[in-house]
Amino acid sequence: MANDPAQPTAARLAGSIWAPVLLLVVITAVAYLPVVSCGFIWDDDSYVQENQTLRSVSGLSRIWFELGATLQYYPLVHTTYWLEYRLWGLNPTGYHVVNILLHALGAVLLWRVSRFLSVPAAWVVAAVFALHPVHVESVAWITERKNVLSGVFYFGAALAFLRFALSPQETAVPKGKRRWLYVAALVLFLCALLSKTVTCTLPAALLVVLWWHRKGIRWADALQLAPFFILGIALGLLTVWMERHEVGAIGEEWSLSPVERCLIAGRALFFYTGKLVWPHPLIFVYPRWGIDATIWWQHVYPVMAVIVVIVLWLCRRRIGRGPLAAVLLFGGTLVPALGFFDIYPMRYSFVADHFQYLAGVGVIALVVVAGYRALDGLGTWGTRLAPAVAIVALVTLGALTWRQGRVYLDAETLWRDTLSKNPDVWLAHNNLGNILERQGKLDEAIDHHQQALQVEPRFALNVAHSHYNLGNALAAQRKFTEATKHYRETLRNKPDYVDARVNLGNMLLKQGNLDEAVRQYRQAVKDTPKSSNAHYNLGTALFRQGKLEEASAHFRQAVEINPGLARAHYMLGLAQAGLGLFSEALQQFREAARIKPDWPAPLAKAAWIMAVNPDASIHDETEAIRMAERAADMTGRRNGPILDTLAAAYAAAGRFDQAVATEQAAIDLASQRRDDRLLEHMRLRLDLYKQERPYQEIEPPGSGVRP
Repeated sequence: MANDPAQPTAARLAGSIWAPVLLLVVITAVAYLPVVSCGFIWDDDSYVQENQTLRSVSGLSRIWFELGATLQYYPLVHTTYWLEYRLWGLNPTGYHVVNILLHALGAVLLWRVSRFLSVPAAWVVAAVFALHPVHVESVAWITERKNVLSGVFYFGAALAFLRFALSPQETAVPKGKRRWLYVAALVLFLCALLSKTVTCTLPAALLVVLWWHRKGIRWADALQLAPFFILGIALGLLTVWMERHEVGAIGEEWSLSPVERCLIAGRALFFYTGKLVWPHPLIFVYPRWGIDATIWWQHVYPVMAVIVVIVLWLCRRRIGRGPLAAVLLFGGTLVPALGFFDIYPMRYSFVADHFQYLAGVGVIALVVVAGYRALDGLGTWGTRLAPAVAIVALVTLGALTWRQGRVYLDAETLWRDTLSKNPDVWLAHNNLGNILERQGKLDEAIDHHQQALQVEPRFALNVAHSHYNLGNALAAQRKFTEATKHYRETLRNKPDYVDARVNLGNMLLKQGNLDEAVRQYRQAVKDTPKSSNAHYNLGTALFRQGKLEEASAHFRQAVEINPGLARAHYMLGLAQAGLGLFSEALQQFREAARIKPDWPAPLAKAAWIMAVNPDASIHDETEAIRMAERAADMTGRRNGPILDTLAAAYAAAGRFDQAVATEQAAIDLASQRRDDRLLEHMRLRLDLYKQERPYQEIEPPGSGVRP
C-alpha cells in the first residue's frame, strides 16, 4: 500500500493544500503593498493613537469588562491593538501588515469553505474576494480591523459547523470528532461576534447553505444552530444599544420612518451589487441620498429586490438553487447595515464599502460560478480559455486594489480624494479643514469650513461642528471677535457643546471680559461635570481673579478626571504656592514635569521652591540646580525668568560667581521685555549675589510661560 501510486502521500496532500494557500497570500500581499506605507486616518485616533486602554494592563481589563471604555464593545479587536501597541507602539506599519495578513487568512478560509462545498472554481472565488478593490477600505483602514478579524472567525466558524453538520459519509469526519467541530464552530462564532457583531447573520447564512446543499433544511439543523442565534441576537442588541447610547447614533439624522428605511434598504442592495460588478468610483464617503416616500421611483428598488427573490425561487428547479442561495446570502448578511438599525455612519451616508465586506461573497461566488459554467459550456475552447480569463480578471482587480490602496496614504490624501469624487461631503470638508489648520494653512482651512456650512445646512449637530471648527481657525488667526460669533452659533445649534463653550470663554478672556468668561466656564462645568478641560479653564480664570482656593478645587477636579493633564497639575502647583502650600505645590510641579518632560516651566517652578525655601524638608539646592539647568537648556538659555531661577539655585549652593553671571544674563534678556517690576527684583537679587548672600524669599518669579 505504501508504494501504491493511487494512494497520495502526505507530502502530495500537503502540497495540494499549501500551494493554493501560499498563492492566495502572495497575491494579496502584492496587491496591498502600497497600504504598508500608509499612516493613520479618520477614527484611528480613537481606536489606536489616543486609546488609553492600550497603555496598561488595567486597560486590557477595561477593554473586556467595562462598557464604554472603548467606542464599541469589540474586545477582541482592541486586544489585538493592545498587543500590537506593546510590539510597535504607534508605528502604523505594523497595524497595516496585520490587517493585510488577516484579510489573506480570511480569503484562505473562504477557499476552504468553498472547496468543502464543492463550489466550482473555489480558488478563484477566494482570489476575487482577496483582490476586489471594494475591500480596500476594510483592509487599509486600521479601524476596520473589525472586518478582517471578524472575517477570519466567521469563515472559520462556517467551515467547522459545515464539517459538523454534514453527515460523516459526506465529509469523512469520524463521528467522535463531530462534537468537537460543533464546539469549535460555536467558539469561533463567539470570537467573530466579539470582533464585529455584523457576523450575527452567520447562523442564518448556514441555514441557507444547508438548504442549498441538501435541498432542504432539517429540524436538527435549526436546533443545532439555536445557540448561535441566541448569541448573535444578544450581542447584536448590545451593539444596537451602544450605537445609540455610547457612539451617539441618535437624533434627527436617524429619524426615519419604517417606509423610508425600506427605501434605503432596497436602494442599498442594488448599490452594493453595482460596486461589486463595476467598482468605480470607490469613494470613502458616498452621497447621502435624499429619501422621500412620495417619489415613486424610490419604491422601485425594494420592489425589484423582492421580485428578484421571487423569480429565483420560482426558477429554482430549472436553474438550480445556487443563484437564490447566493442572493439570500448577500442580502441577509447585509441586513445589519441596510438602514433598519441606527448606526453612526448613517449620519454621513447610508452606504459604505466596508459594510459589504462579508456580504459580497454571495455575489462574488454567483458571478464566478456563472462565468465558469458559461466557459465550460463552450467545450474544449472554453476549458482552455478559462485560466486566461481568470488571470486577466485577477490581474485587473489586483491593479485596481493597488491603485485604491494609495488613496489611504494619510488623512489629507483620503479627504482630498473623497472631495474630488464627491465635492458635497460635509465630513470631508470639515476634517480636511482641521488638518489644514494644524498645518498652519489657515486661509485654506477657513475656506473648507465655510464650504462645510454651505453643503450641510440640514442637521444641527453637523452645523454646530462646522461653526466650531471655523471658530477655531479664526481664533488661530487671532480674529477673536469673529471666532466668538461662530462659537455662539455652535452653542445655538448645540447648547451642551462643552468645547465650544470653553473656547467661547477663552475668546472672552482674550478680549478682556473676564467675568463673562467665568460665567461661560461655569456653565461648561455644569453641562459636563466630567470635562477636565472645562474645570481647567474655569480654574485658570478664577486664578486670574485671585480666587486661589476655588481655582485649586477646579484644578483638582481636572487632574482627578484626567491625571495626565500636565497643565492642570502645573496650575494647581501655582495656586498652592500662592496659598503658601509649598510642599504640595512642589509635588504638582514634579508631576507636570514627569508627564511632559520637555516643558521647562514646571521644572523652573520646582527648582525655585527648592532653592529659596528655607524649610529643610523642601530645600535641596543640588536638585534645584539640576532641574533649573534642564529648564534653561530647553530654552537655549534665552529665557530671562528661568535664568533668574538658575541663578537663585547657584546662590543657594554657594556658587556665587555663577549666580552673578547667570543673573546678569537674565537681566539682559528681561530688559528686552521691558518688564520694570521683574527687572527691579532681578537687580536686587544680583546685588545679594555680589555680596555672596543667597536669596531666601518664597514668592516665585514668573516662569516666562503663561498659565
